Amino acid sequence: MAGTMQKLFGVAASAPHNLCDTILPSRNNTLSSLKMPLGKGELLGQPISMKMPKHTFLPGVGRKPGTVCRVTTSTESTTQVKEGFKAKIRPDIRNIAIIAHVDHGKTTLVDAMLRQAKVFRENQSVQERVMDSNALERERGITILSKNTAIRYKDTKINIIDTPGHSDFGGEVERVLNMVDGVLLLVDSVEGPMPQTRFVLKKALELGHSVVVVVNKVDRPSARPDYVVNTTFELFLELNATDEQCDFQVIYASGINGTAGLKPDVLADDLGPLFEAILRCIPEPKADIDAPLQMLVTNLDYDEHKGRMAIGRVHAGSISRGRDLKICTPDGACRPGKVNELFVFDNFTRVPVDVVEAGDICVLCGMSDVLIGETIADKDDGTALPTITVEKPTVKMSFLVNTSPFAGREGKFVTSRNLRDRLHRELERNLAMNVEDGETADTFIVSGRGTLHITILIENMRREGYEFMVGPPKVINKEENGKMLEPFEDAMIEVPEEYVGAVVDLLGKRKGQMLDMQAVGSENTTMVKYRIPTRGLLGLRNAMLTASRGTAILNTVFYGYCEWAGDINTRDLGSLVAFETGTTTSYALFSCQERGSLFVKPGVEIYKGQIIGIHQRPGDLALNACKKKAATNVRSNKEATVVLDTPLDFSLDDCVEYIQEDELVEITPLNIRMCKNPKMNKKGK
Repeated sequence: MAGTMQKLFGVAASAPHNLCDTILPSRNNTLSSLKMPLGKGELLGQPISMKMPKHTFLPGVGRKPGTVCRVTTSTESTTQVKEGFKAKIRPDIRNIAIIAHVDHGKTTLVDAMLRQAKVFRENQSVQERVMDSNALERERGITILSKNTAIRYKDTKINIIDTPGHSDFGGEVERVLNMVDGVLLLVDSVEGPMPQTRFVLKKALELGHSVVVVVNKVDRPSARPDYVVNTTFELFLELNATDEQCDFQVIYASGINGTAGLKPDVLADDLGPLFEAILRCIPEPKADIDAPLQMLVTNLDYDEHKGRMAIGRVHAGSISRGRDLKICTPDGACRPGKVNELFVFDNFTRVPVDVVEAGDICVLCGMSDVLIGETIADKDDGTALPTITVEKPTVKMSFLVNTSPFAGREGKFVTSRNLRDRLHRELERNLAMNVEDGETADTFIVSGRGTLHITILIENMRREGYEFMVGPPKVINKEENGKMLEPFEDAMIEVPEEYVGAVVDLLGKRKGQMLDMQAVGSENTTMVKYRIPTRGLLGLRNAMLTASRGTAILNTVFYGYCEWAGDINTRDLGSLVAFETGTTTSYALFSCQERGSLFVKPGVEIYKGQIIGIHQRPGDLALNACKKKAATNVRSNKEATVVLDTPLDFSLDDCVEYIQEDELVEITPLNIRMCKNPKMNKKGK
């Protein structure tokens, strides 16, 4: 077929983007990445459909004003209306979610949309990434929790849901997609589709949502928008998107400048083209306000005065303040409830209202026991909607009561009951997490999407005053047909050319298989794609940063379960362990640093069994870091010759990835320490 196309148009069909990926059979009426002249004034290099149905438009090519996107009239609504009632269209509302990979500019674009919709006063001081309201989000520069807001454009209310971009928080994205009718897919103009892009897009397409592709950061010097659109179109084909979904509108934008346009080199002075695309290409909500009430609880919030707040979309009927209703679970059980207060999102605030009709997103107060996935239904004739399902966890860690000699000094919540209550409270809003009882009464097994997913929980708990210990992360294996299967992930690494060899060698030792390697833009950067066991990712980030002098960028997404890859050695060096309890001294640390790299500085309290450094050889080494200088046999001016190296500063994530089977991380509100597990030492392990 490629030869036929070359004769017809003088070009060859491009090869698959991922050289080692399995080539999926494309539909017989579509050819990906065909470059074809479109006539004067049109863009070149756009993917087209070989058999183009009536009213089909090419992705990325500017549609004529007033033209309706094909997806608006053909995409089936996912709203479930009770049989016997006719769905109605609400043209005054659009419900969208913004999905993207990490650092593709999603939250920055939302900031620009809020400003241009006149959400804030002209003289109002607004911080950057205003949607990242959580302290941890602002510190780490990532979105962790999905958040709702709403703007108004041309008498149309646009409900916007900002979603996390990291794969470990994919459960947040899966939940909120139930509230929307379409998505804005942000793709970086240089990097193109990334692992998380594939994951969230797959979920959106499975729900039948229409997609508007936003190629962001087109003002970058190395931008390659034509390549990005082509690879995005190929991704749609690989994910078995329908013809209507493949006929996506492309908007080119610069989120930081607040500009957008239908062509990469012709941007408007504002985001008007983006707003117009939302109104034109995102379907209006379809629901019947006369049907019995149905609202699926998709998210939870908490207010000190109002208590628990349920967030969700009204799928059918209407809901009013003070109304009696019932809360239904998927198994058919129901219990009574009542709406004390009712809010809708409007211009970055929650506005109290008396009635909310089907198709809109609202917030309810008054039901202290409502959970995510339950349905708020009509008191007399309501039925439950299908519950929310998310991908299962792949990594687990053990949480234990703190048993170190310094236990109880800093934390307010230190008992196993405190720990149990807090972990089970997390399950109410974190559907992608699971908690089980461990082997002992003071041990709990917490499972999540990845180490970052669990360490965010740990960090929140220590800031709330909890004190506990955690064990090393372990992957969750399963057995099928007598074979042991383990989770694998697709890893994409951006690294400068001079460090590619070191990164490839590192991934090879961890049972990684290369899928693709290509140059990215004109910045001498190489993109390497690997399929690697989840076990091999533990501790990989630090090792990769060391090998690349801090320049490598690692992104991963869950691929699936494959056969056991064999033993993997994730750490070659041992630990330096404190020999006794006491306060560290410069005199003792001066001799200790000759054995490896230290974590502690002089004047720090340590205890016996605490890990104080990394041994320069395999195996652990016990050291006395509290030894004091004897005045009888050492001259007093000897102190002037003591020069200590700067100690290593390990974060919580670094500590969790560093420890091995016989080691623990002690978590307190003020300190994070690593130590040997005394129970395993007694067993001689």
